[in-house]
Amino acid sequence: MGALNSYSDALLRLPVISNMKSDPPQSTPLSTMSHVVDMMMSEDIGAVVIVEDSRPVGIITEKDILRRVVKTGRDFEEVLAKDVMTKPLLTIEAERPISDALEMLRENNIRRLVITEEGALVGLTTERRLLEIVNEQYRMNSLGRRIRVLSDESDRLKVAYISTYPPRECGIATYTNDLVDAISRLYVTQSPTIIAINDWGGYYNYPPHVGFQIDRDEVDSYVKAAEYINRSDIDIVNLQHEYGLFGGIWGEYILDFLERVEKPVVTTLHTVLPEPVPDAYRVLEGVLRFSEHVTVMARVGIEIIEQVYHTYGDKAQYIPHGCPNVPFITSVPVKKSLGLEDRVVLSTFGLISRGKGIEYAIRALPRIVKTEPRVLYLVIGETHPEVRKHEGESYRQSLLDLVRDLGIYGNVRFVNSFLEKSELIRYLQATDIYILPYPNRDQISSGTLLYALSTGKAIVSTPFLHAEEVISEGAAMRCELRDPESIADAVINLLHFSDVHDKIERRAYQYSREMIWPNVGMRYLNLFYKTLGL
Repeated sequence: MGALNSYSDALLRLPVISNMKSDPPQSTPLSTMSHVVDMMMSEDIGAVVIVEDSRPVGIITEKDILRRVVKTGRDFEEVLAKDVMTKPLLTIEAERPISDALEMLRENNIRRLVITEEGALVGLTTERRLLEIVNEQYRMNSLGRRIRVLSDESDRLKVAYISTYPPRECGIATYTNDLVDAISRLYVTQSPTIIAINDWGGYYNYPPHVGFQIDRDEVDSYVKAAEYINRSDIDIVNLQHEYGLFGGIWGEYILDFLERVEKPVVTTLHTVLPEPVPDAYRVLEGVLRFSEHVTVMARVGIEIIEQVYHTYGDKAQYIPHGCPNVPFITSVPVKKSLGLEDRVVLSTFGLISRGKGIEYAIRALPRIVKTEPRVLYLVIGETHPEVRKHEGESYRQSLLDLVRDLGIYGNVRFVNSFLEKSELIRYLQATDIYILPYPNRDQISSGTLLYALSTGKAIVSTPFLHAEEVISEGAAMRCELRDPESIADAVINLLHFSDVHDKIERRAYQYSREMIWPNVGMRYLNLFYKTLGL
């Protein structure tokens, strides 16, 4: 025990520079708060350092924004960083030990500490970051495992991810990009390797860490991907599974990969059907058999895996979808920047397809508009690329025709583009009520639901599997499947009863905190280590 205590002491004597975020987001004292908030969202971080002449002079956190901008009703386009930042700023020199940094954080009751070298900004750290990294190295040493020294990248975990990937426009591509970023920011893995799945005829300008590309409809491509991984120094594979991503009947070609790959596989299940047709059952049963562990994004998924697929529950773990860490901001100050200050904003976002049930929300609007004429329903997102290949814009056109037939053209606006994350979050922050009118109960994951929760929106949702858990926690209001009258009832109730509306907003934001990407990234990393026996 004495040796372990000595080792722990040695870790605490490491310089704080060894456990920091280099080049943290920074801005100037004269930056507007809208610019600062955009930066926080794009970097998925809860603080921005304010720098003048290369020296940090203040810091702006979510708490500062809430206390000094939101609660006072000030305009994000006019308020400057210098009027919001916390000052004077506490800093620590880079060569000081971790123990000193922890003491400063605790004595001053702060969450973040700016790191400098001769007064110039070099990084940012937190108590959680320091303790997690120290604890992980201590734990691995006590188990007799080789310590993965942060300064030696060749000793870090090497992860390969099999998925669609940006710039391909796909919800799972966006999810994988966010997951890769979250894990990479923990600084205990090597640069990731992406095995990207291309649709038929699709060619994309991928970033350098895409090491191999699978042609969706070529079974030999899956075999070659397995051979590529087997020859590499990759330690573990994370497979993003959704039936439609892969070729063959119900995506069966992925089984050709799984049968041949020799590295352990952790699979993220985006769909777990409770009543699968035989081919869908066969494919998922194979995925379960070849995976060391699988993750589901709703707790009910573990029950389905046990009861329907007869797989032991300890093979599956619940890890939530993940959502951006953004400050809680009421809709009023954000609407002005989007030209929506006189409207009551409802919204739905995502790649548009018939499975989203948007027509049911539109059919609910005449009753809602009669109650509140200022209502504007934003349908945010372009048509799903795969849908566009097969049927063009016919679904979107049917929605436009429905709007015209109902005489509510002035109450609906289509934002027909694939938005950057910061733009999307800005629209969500301007939303008063977010609507999820999905018509199918079996959907077990929804990134759009998590984004709405993370921005603290009052949500009206049908009870699909993922949403049922959120509704049961009081973080969303229920409406019935394929029922415009039920959607209208729920929205009108939220418009009439502001106390209920505000309570659901607060509960939604609170509920999402454990699901922010840094937490999800850490849970995946722990599962990778567990799978490897570390």
